[in-house]
Amino acid sequence: MSEVYENTTVVIIGAGVAGLTLGNFLLRSGIDCIIVERRDREYVEQRQRAGVIDTRAVRMFREWGIEDRVLGGDPVAPVLNFRIDGETRPLEFVSDDQNDGRFCPQQVLVRNLIDVFISDGGDLRFEAEVSLENVAGDAHPRVRYRDSADATKVLSCEFVAGCDGDRGVSRAAIPSASLTRYSHEYGYAWLTVLAEVPANHQSMMALHPRGFAGQFARGPHASRFYLQCPLDTSTSQWTDERIWEELEIRFGEPVANTGRIVSTQLVPLRSVVYSPMSYGRLYLLGDAAHIVPPMSAKGMHLAMYDAEVFAKAVIHYQTGDSSLLDSYSATCLRHVWNYQAFAAWWTELVHNAGDDSYQGEFRRQTARADLERLFESGEANRLFGGFITGLN
Repeated sequence: MSEVYENTTVVIIGAGVAGLTLGNFLLRSGIDCIIVERRDREYVEQRQRAGVIDTRAVRMFREWGIEDRVLGGDPVAPVLNFRIDGETRPLEFVSDDQNDGRFCPQQVLVRNLIDVFISDGGDLRFEAEVSLENVAGDAHPRVRYRDSADATKVLSCEFVAGCDGDRGVSRAAIPSASLTRYSHEYGYAWLTVLAEVPANHQSMMALHPRGFAGQFARGPHASRFYLQCPLDTSTSQWTDERIWEELEIRFGEPVANTGRIVSTQLVPLRSVVYSPMSYGRLYLLGDAAHIVPPMSAKGMHLAMYDAEVFAKAVIHYQTGDSSLLDSYSATCLRHVWNYQAFAAWWTELVHNAGDDSYQGEFRRQTARADLERLFESGEANRLFGGFITGLN
């Protein structure tokens, strides 16, 4: 069986937001890179995920000169719409700077990043099951995979960027003794429901004694609904009829539009951080290094931040200075922990403010007090707005 050897500067494993953002930044800086992705292109481009790109990320793409080519969608309105015990209460938030956030479904961002990368001459290879070699030492790492013609490709590089998510091969290549996992389990899950239903608002959240519920737009003709539920819930328990009934109960009003439910999935809420975010010449980015609960809407933000920090470090390395690469993990983790703190606070607030079955009535009342402070205190609102928009 033949083996084909190739050389490049960076091999990027995974064509998600982190990998594609990194690939585009390196390509624009004249640094050779190859992106390898386990799935096929159709799967990657249709994968449904979050839909908000915050101010920091928008300005980042603008500074790299590709904002107009990769971003679309409406500006993010500086308001969160709540239904609290059946009453509508919009929470307008302010920040110390202009909010440039965009409502852009992740699959749209991914498609655009792929198009830009390929049209600018980038090397992106789908359906590649990879394995890693020599990532620990000073020797050049190798990424090995078999292509569709059954030929083995061996990519020799200076650095490997592991952007292949929580269950990818990148983090698994790091010995457990060299990596510390920090995690927090929230004790409840979300039933996530993708439905062919247009949303009346970019977002609507309900706080109810039966638990949190949410509706978030996923394009002009689809919405993602969320229902807080126990960890031992089975999706088979949730018929379409029961889903619509429960949403009406928690929102305290009839669901304006019902449509075909495309998919349901149970997502246990958790926060995870791996440290350090590097091992030898292997660097972890995005979900391979950290997970935030979806309530915070910061998964994409953290992935793109990692990508920019690593891209700048590799660019700087070309001058003979490895200091930014050496500090990559510490630089990213300061940002990651800051947003983990926000994500944990916000997630527990909105869930405990409605349902007291997890942490009791005392915690429900303190969560309600925290929430009211956002409505009434300009200082608290401004700090909250900075995190939501990505300016903190």
